[in-house]
This record gives sequence, structure tokens and C-alpha cells, in this order.
Amino acid sequence: MDFTDKIHTIRTGVAAQRVGQLSSIMGIPKEALMDSLGLSRATINRKVLRDQSLSPEESERVMGMEALIGQVEAMIDSENAPEFDAAKWLANWLAAPLPALGGATPGSFMDTVEGQKYVGNLLEMAQSGAYA
Repeated sequence: MDFTDKIHTIRTGVAAQRVGQLSSIMGIPKEALMDSLGLSRATINRKVLRDQSLSPEESERVMGMEALIGQVEAMIDSENAPEFDAAKWLANWLAAPLPALGGATPGSFMDTVEGQKYVGNLLEMAQSGAYA
């Protein structure tokens, strides 16, 4: 998806059902994902029942999580690690306290786009070996 397609998708909103799909591929409860992304359970559940799209802000956070999964997938050589599940690995990593975050979990930063960017940078540093 190129930049303009991504912006269009954010502006028009992703389907609310995507939250449940994302929680399923990550292997975490939907409620835990909504909490991490700062999404209102009542709002998301209502939008799912009405087959509505998420707001641009909600969509951006969901798509940001999906982008992090893609980032982890890109970091791993799938030929040498065909059994590796990037979504589940990311879910576990997001839940673990990190010294670089003062003991906070990376998942606690997922409710803002800036927090997601910061976590993406931490992943890049870990891959390059610059992460301490």
C-alpha cells in the first residue's frame, strides 16, 4: 500500500471488525488489544454490530499496529525461520517491560501514533544491535 492509499484508508476508516481480526492473529484477547490501542470497548463493539468503520484516529492506531507486525516480518528471514509468527512474537514483546522504557511495556505506548513510531524505532535499534 503506497502512502496515498494509506492516507485514504485512514481517512475513510477501516472496518471495526479488523480489531477482532488483529487480536486473533496476535493471539491476544480483543479487550487487551483495545486497551493497548486506547480504543473504547463500547464504541468498537457498537461499530462491529452496526458494520461501521472506525474513525480516522482509531484506524490510524489499528493500522500502526499492523505496520509494526509488518516491520517484525521484514526483520526476519522467513527462509531460515518459516515457523516464526511475527504477530504473536510482537504481542509478547509488547507485553514485556523494557529497561529502555524505564520498565514500562512497549504496549503502553500503542495508544498514540508517536508512541507507535517510538516503539518501531526500538525494534529497529534491537535489530541493528544498538539497543542496550
